[in-house]
Amino acid sequence: MLIEIIVVLFLWLKAWIAEMAAYIKSLDKRHLVTVGLEGFYGLNTSNKSEVNPGIWAASLGSDFIPNSAISNIDFASVHAYPDSWISHADLEAKTSHLSCWVDSPISDGDIALRKPVLFTEVGSSRHVDEKGVFDRDVLLKTVCDKIYESAKKRRAGAGAGAFIWQLLVEGVDGYSDDFSFVPQDYPSTYKLIKQQSCRLQSISAKSKRQRKPQQNDPCFDQL
Repeated sequence: MLIEIIVVLFLWLKAWIAEMAAYIKSLDKRHLVTVGLEGFYGLNTSNKSEVNPGIWAASLGSDFIPNSAISNIDFASVHAYPDSWISHADLEAKTSHLSCWVDSPISDGDIALRKPVLFTEVGSSRHVDEKGVFDRDVLLKTVCDKIYESAKKRRAGAGAGAFIWQLLVEGVDGYSDDFSFVPQDYPSTYKLIKQQSCRLQSISAKSKRQRKPQQNDPCFDQL
């Protein structure tokens, strides 16, 4: 009975996504549309079930490839919350899972979807180990490196970028959660964000044959 309910939910959700995406396009053909789900693989994608963070992820009624393959969806979106999804795992296990998690949708974007894949939420806690290294930096670097490797391919791969959940400015603590932080308060994380931005900018500049950063450019000392 449960499987039948999940299948019905999947079909309903897919139909709703197709209807809403088509409606948005009817209002604005140039408006980029995505789904905004976590990116879990569903029951219909059984060969990908081991990529999910747990058995529960396939039972939510969504399925990354069919949801993202809808014609009016312009790019696929994925989330990454290893601290929440596999909360009892150690950092090594979380990093290993995250590495596979990032690889899989990027590969799907290259082969099955032929669409860019954007990690629209990447969140982790502020835990720091005995050496003063933030878990967040390790996990974020894993995502950034995977995206950079995809982006620098001769014909750019599907990995399109990542948004960190969530960056704050001082004075808006009321909007914070377990994953929120002010970048300037965490120099190592701030440096990582800047490095990733600059090396992606470098790839874009090369493809457009733009000039190298000048001394007044924030990326001048990063490339």
